[in-house]
Amino acid sequence: MATVELDRDPNLTTLFAKAALRGLRPSSGDTLPDSAYARIGVRVDRDHLAAYDRVCGYRLSDELPVTYPHLLVFGAQMALLTADGFPFPLIGLVHVANRITWHRPLLADETYVLRVHAENPRPHDRGTQFDVVSETLADGDVVWQETSTYLRRHGDGAKSDRPPARPVGAPTAVWRVPDDIGRRYADVSGDHNPIHLHALTARLFGFRRAIAHGMWSLSRCLAYHEGRLPDAGTVDVAFKLPILLPATVALTATDDAFELRDQRTGKPHLAGSLIRS
Repeated sequence: MATVELDRDPNLTTLFAKAALRGLRPSSGDTLPDSAYARIGVRVDRDHLAAYDRVCGYRLSDELPVTYPHLLVFGAQMALLTADGFPFPLIGLVHVANRITWHRPLLADETYVLRVHAENPRPHDRGTQFDVVSETLADGDVVWQETSTYLRRHGDGAKSDRPPARPVGAPTAVWRVPDDIGRRYADVSGDHNPIHLHALTARLFGFRRAIAHGMWSLSRCLAYHEGRLPDAGTVDVAFKLPILLPATVALTATDDAFELRDQRTGKPHLAGSLIRS
């Protein structure tokens, strides 16, 4: 697999503009590029880390939240997904699942190497799924891994006959999600996908209102577990229905599972599990 080495974090504004110009063009097959993107010598900006902690509900710390490296690799992910040879347009992709494994605590004063590639295109009842696999290395060892699963929809597709997930118990927390959380998270993460920013831009892509980022909602759930997460483990989450902003959501959490639902309707937004290594 050929590797494209990035000497700096890509300009996300430019990449999203490039994606918007391509619009919702048809897919050009389903063959993923046999290439990876990498960055070396990556350091954490402590002010940026603090801003991320605040918007996601983490306490301020020199230890990185397990979701924070997603922001470190996000630029390389976007460079991959907007590359000229990538078969699926970025606009219209649906982030349906995410799996993060960390092998030890990651610290803000370390220097990291990042690697990103795409793999495993496969049919889905509503289109084609594929994975974006990201790794963070320190001192030559992989210390953090992420598999982000995306769906490229082809028409409406057949509806799944799987039963809806059942609640894992009574709510343990209820949060009011403000209508500006998409813009606030975008300012920190760089993910300025228009579906998250304003109702007007979200309507262009079929949403009645702006929707919260899936990775923000996952991070908010894991912030609830802060102090109880293991030094090494895996979190596996399926994103279900989007959070239309503003919203009131209910978290139900145990030591090894969590889910987020609309407080009024009970409809699921995400469901996840925690595996302790």
